Amino acid sequence: MRTLALLSLGALALTTPAATRAAVQMPSRRQIPAALKATQVAIADPIADPAATVVEGHARFTLLTSRLVRMEWSADGHFENRASLVFIDRRLTVPHYTLRRAGGWLTVQTDNLTLRYLRGSGRFRPGNLEVRLHVDGRDVVWNPSESDSANLKGTTRTLDGAKGPVPLEPGLLSRAGWSVVDDSQRPLFDRSGWVLARPEGERQDLYFFGYGHDYKGELADFIKVAGRVPMPPRFAFGAWWSRYWAYTDQEFTDLVRQFDIFDVPLDVLVIDMDWHNTFELRWDNAPKDQAGQSKGWTGYSWNPAYFPNPEAFLDWTAQQGLRTPLNLHPASGIQPWETHYPEMARDMGIDPAARRYVPFRPTDKRFADAYFKDIIAPLERQGVDFWWLDWQQWDTTAVAGLNPTWWINYLFFTHMQAEGKARPLIFHRWGGLGNHRYQIGFSGDAFSTWGALAFEPYFTATAANVGFGYWSHDIGGHLNGEVSPELYTRWIQFGIFSPILRTHTTKNPDAERRIWAYPTEYFRVMRQAFMLRYAMIPYIYTAARQAYETGMALAHPLYYDWPSDSAAYDFADEYGFGPDMIVRPITAPMSPDTLLAHQRLWLPPGDWYEWFTGTRLHGPAVVTRAFALDEVPVYVRAGAIVPIATTALRSDAQRKDLLALTVFPATRGTPVSTRMRVMTWAIKGGNSPGRR
Repeated sequence: MRTLALLSLGALALTTPAATRAAVQMPSRRQIPAALKATQVAIADPIADPAATVVEGHARFTLLTSRLVRMEWSADGHFENRASLVFIDRRLTVPHYTLRRAGGWLTVQTDNLTLRYLRGSGRFRPGNLEVRLHVDGRDVVWNPSESDSANLKGTTRTLDGAKGPVPLEPGLLSRAGWSVVDDSQRPLFDRSGWVLARPEGERQDLYFFGYGHDYKGELADFIKVAGRVPMPPRFAFGAWWSRYWAYTDQEFTDLVRQFDIFDVPLDVLVIDMDWHNTFELRWDNAPKDQAGQSKGWTGYSWNPAYFPNPEAFLDWTAQQGLRTPLNLHPASGIQPWETHYPEMARDMGIDPAARRYVPFRPTDKRFADAYFKDIIAPLERQGVDFWWLDWQQWDTTAVAGLNPTWWINYLFFTHMQAEGKARPLIFHRWGGLGNHRYQIGFSGDAFSTWGALAFEPYFTATAANVGFGYWSHDIGGHLNGEVSPELYTRWIQFGIFSPILRTHTTKNPDAERRIWAYPTEYFRVMRQAFMLRYAMIPYIYTAARQAYETGMALAHPLYYDWPSDSAAYDFADEYGFGPDMIVRPITAPMSPDTLLAHQRLWLPPGDWYEWFTGTRLHGPAVVTRAFALDEVPVYVRAGAIVPIATTALRSDAQRKDLLALTVFPATRGTPVSTRMRVMTWAIKGGNSPGRR
């Protein structure tokens, strides 16, 4: 295989110095208050400037931007000013518009849209409402009967059981140049941030996005009205270890030491559901708890056989510089055998002596307050850093239209905000539009197949179309067992160039995820990939900040930047990674004859460096390239500057005062050999000593 020549780091070698290994001590854990008012959440201003609203009888039109219009009709003439689950901030700068009433029509014209409504004609329908706009020089007319057949899709709740492509929900972007979000049935927030159902009655509440093919502009305005994409803490972009396995505390300790022995970085140690008593849970004919769920599926009390002293163990993980989340399946509520059942029962008006379980009712304020105070906060005081919300039960709640997944994500995220976390973080399943405000997504239990891997690049990038930019996949797949060294290596390489790098698998002894347990030639490639991920953390972290500011996700479709090129849509498995990279992961086996994988891909206009070989290519062009096991099809824009971090086994141990800048020359004719010939500066204390 060819030598990986991608980092011109000089003295910054891809090994971890002993001094760096020692520098992983973390500050002592902050004490978390026991009490929590989970309902007290800061909500942005949902009431639009009166100057932006036009009322015509039982219809109201709110001009949020020159290309985004809220269109309401209600039978009783009353309009909704409260925030919905998705649209929380309507107090934007009033765009320029003109208003005219003539010939029985109301005409509202902004700089980009012309809206016409037949006065006094009732609910919106074809013939009484239309919006006109220009898309690529064409006149486009929308009316309520139009179906968005050109929608570019969004995401879906889970990849459970996926062996390849699965259907996706509609997204915000469309090649038609417009999209409509129907908010008519979506629940609302009250002033305290608690959920309530829409009032009864006949009404319509539509949001018309008329951005043509300015996809980046549309996402930027979406986060203005729907909330920004929170920036995850820096450690989240390091490596995560996760496995469905009944680990003891000693086995976890041994595992972390193996990471250090083999010089493999790690930041997050995920503990799956066996941290609590599972009562030897079996999937066939399992006994039921009082909620009617499989006994042991839900739990909140440490299993003393595996964790005899959980607080000491969590103190140890903190001393190692690791963050430790726990898995939760909360559907069964609080059963009588839980450690803090007596407190929870009393707070809910149940006599603990009755041994009657407390049902899981997340839309009940009293329950939510007691749940976080009595059940969650004690675990966090022991040292749990955040939560893996693995909801897999029903799809309804006591509030009409409220998805329990969506609401649980909201509750846990705002709980962390109420606790004063500077960068709240949860790990959860997708609950629907608006969940972009609560990262990070758990995509579920896909099969360990090439087909499942092949779908994930498209799936990850397309989720950016609803602002959901932090999918975390089971790297290596989840089902059913053994994965070949080549497949696992390619999945790792995709993980390096995806939002979150988290290995995982099911409870099967043949399903190996420790990279050092694979043959040496594969281990070396995988470890090299891990080190590259850590080297790129400054680039990734900067892109996360840009996502917060602009709504443009770290991994995103190519048509954001090249909306007029059909190839940007056709090559859907390629994606942008941050502002300057294009990635097309290898998702098929190598040729047994050449030991190379061939990849057909599209290069957008301009000059691009093939990072792993140093080859300079010019686009637009469709090319077929060959890649060895240690190579990934990554193309860096000529003129780009990629910051490179120092090496360390924990992201917190990387020096913040020293970076290497890898410059990809933009001047045509710069000589480049098959080894990357780039310029690198060492940046220390903000000064650049010069080219090395």
